Amino acid sequence: MELDGRVVVVTGGTRGVGAGIARSFLAAGARVVVCARRPPDEPVVADGREALFQALDLRDPAAVGEFFAAVAERYGRLDCLVNNAGGTPYRLLGEGEAERHARVLALNLTAPMTASLAAYPFLREAGGPAGGSAGGSVVMIGSVSGTRPSPGTAAYGAAKAGLENLARSMAVEWAPDVRVNTLVLGMVRTELSHLHYGDESGIAAVGATVPLGRLAEPSDVGAAAVFLASDRAAYVSGASLLLHGGGERPAFLDAATANKDTNTDTKEN
Repeated sequence: MELDGRVVVVTGGTRGVGAGIARSFLAAGARVVVCARRPPDEPVVADGREALFQALDLRDPAAVGEFFAAVAERYGRLDCLVNNAGGTPYRLLGEGEAERHARVLALNLTAPMTASLAAYPFLREAGGPAGGSAGGSVVMIGSVSGTRPSPGTAAYGAAKAGLENLARSMAVEWAPDVRVNTLVLGMVRTELSHLHYGDESGIAAVGATVPLGRLAEPSDVGAAAVFLASDRAAYVSGASLLLHGGGERPAFLDAATANKDTNTDTKEN
């Protein structure tokens, strides 16, 4: 197992994408700590191995610092931090209170920075990639909302854009001791997908708009995160890896396909 013995923290790792990431790291042999404000409904397990849960409010810098110190003391090392915690309700920018939007910014941008700063002293002790090993690394979970207009989730999109830029700056400042990369996610299917896309037929219809024909699974995100934390990515830092199944299927392709299907002209050989 390629991450055997390494220690990984996944924020927001108790459900959805975060739980999928945690399970992928467990399957790769890592010892995994997941943190969130509330405990998971059921343990996060993979291949008979279970992630350790610790309650944590990422908006409390003192608590965050104590958390990472405790993880490093318990395991004697810290190899990777996955900044996954985040999210937002749908709210048009002009219809929401400034305080609500500020909380979205705090959760999706300030909190990952706080966690990264607290983890940094321990990550740098994991050994830099100069010798070809992965060393310490940070994986930011970004979003395509940060790469294009994000109506209805404007503060979230702005935060994710800032997160990607923050990761690039960290990659320069913290080299060669710690690598920092971003996974830029499109739509991911989780246990809450029905709240956004409806029943199975609705989810399938949305998935059909993706060039690869489906929504991502949490395991897809987990596999990419494991790669970025592994020795195979020892020379990868400051990168933004798009994980969106090819993006959104352009409307002109559908129009061209429809035109092709209705074209009855034949070619003479």
